Amino acid sequence: MRERQHGDAAGGIGLLTRIERALGTGTAAYLPGDGWIRLTLPLDDGGPAPVTVDVIADAARAPEGIAYLLPGGGLNFAAEFLTPGGRGGHSLAHVLRRRGLLVVGVTPREDAATAAGITAERGLEAHRRDLAGVVGALDSVLGLPYQYVGHSAGAALALDAASHDTSPRLRRVVALDTTGPYTGDLAVRAADTRDAYATRLAQGFPVVDPGLAAVIAKAVADPDGVSPAPWPADRALRFTHAGLAHFALVRTAALPGPANWIYVQGHSAGSYDFGATPAEDRFALTRTPLATWHAATSALGSGLLPTALMRDLAAVWAGDDDTYRIAWDRITAEVVWVNTELGRGDHPRGAELIRAGGNERVSFTVVPGYGHGDIVWAEAAASDVWSRF
Repeated sequence: MRERQHGDAAGGIGLLTRIERALGTGTAAYLPGDGWIRLTLPLDDGGPAPVTVDVIADAARAPEGIAYLLPGGGLNFAAEFLTPGGRGGHSLAHVLRRRGLLVVGVTPREDAATAAGITAERGLEAHRRDLAGVVGALDSVLGLPYQYVGHSAGAALALDAASHDTSPRLRRVVALDTTGPYTGDLAVRAADTRDAYATRLAQGFPVVDPGLAAVIAKAVADPDGVSPAPWPADRALRFTHAGLAHFALVRTAALPGPANWIYVQGHSAGSYDFGATPAEDRFALTRTPLATWHAATSALGSGLLPTALMRDLAAVWAGDDDTYRIAWDRITAEVVWVNTELGRGDHPRGAELIRAGGNERVSFTVVPGYGHGDIVWAEAAASDVWSRF
């Protein structure tokens, strides 16, 4: 069944129709743009919530390859990769399209799910199986070279998928601000994080709600209002809504929670200075404006994270192969791994393990002055980051 808008450009619609047929049943929506056309198809496979596939095709030329875009935890394709961030209103999805690639966004089931629909089985392996189903279906009809491009949890998924993907058409993995195994004390801390999520699962809590979207929405709607969060300078007082949002973005590592320590500083580069009262705090974001963060988080579905996914990611950080193992030595495609100085930081152990397995086509770099989300939304991301891959 299909809902189609008029104005389809020649060429693009035919390709997307073939893709829709290959992916199977679901109610598709076609959206024509300026020189491109987008297909959005929630896959109806009988699950409690669908995997949603977005495909963006250039209207004037056939694609030379495919980029599978994999969003970070709690995000979806539109929020992460279609939110304009670069100068001139660019988004990563359209930058890749202009390079001659068919852009395929794969949004995990939890984005369309209620909390009750997310189970203890929604770990990293389940996400990999869902992705493999999409890739296999499109590969069977298109036969194009392809790459995985993921951010955060999506980057871990890209690396995991590549370790199981033996197709000669898989050419590259782009991992944006993610973490392989830590070493030393940080590996011990990661094991504690794994245990915290495993305990939550055992206690019957299969869902994590980061809550950042609501915090940002309140900061935009009522910046001077009083939030419920204690103010660190005097815990008898409370942050303003704007103050809390900026503190959560800039100083993520200082927030409570089992996994916030993995950030060197935070989600977004910026500054936060306490004043005499919460209303007198001074803060700023230096790479990604709050309006961009608001646009991105406003595009979310549930915004929820499966606890099982967080447990598996923490196991990867801890190097705990018994709980979850990424087979680093089986990744043979080129790997471009780009971290941020203020986000996941300079922890190259995952890239080193890929090289140790015999793959010499591995690069690991750290972008200075960038936070975790800036890598996809910063005003200068196109030149500072996206030009690297």
